[in-house]
Amino acid sequence: MPRFISDECIQCGSCAETCPVGAISEGESKFIVDPDQCVDCGACQDGCPVSAISEQ
Repeated sequence: MPRFISDECIQCGSCAETCPVGAISEGESKFIVDPDQCVDCGACQDGCPVSAISEQ
């Protein structure tokens, strides 16, 4: 199950930097996870300073 980034995202980019498969990109108002690329490793969730990432 891919991770989900909530509206609490502050667009710092930490999640994209920690994603080992490049599944996260900057969206218009927050970063977004590509569910087809996400391997559900949790690295992005661990790297988020505001806990804006969760399992769907």
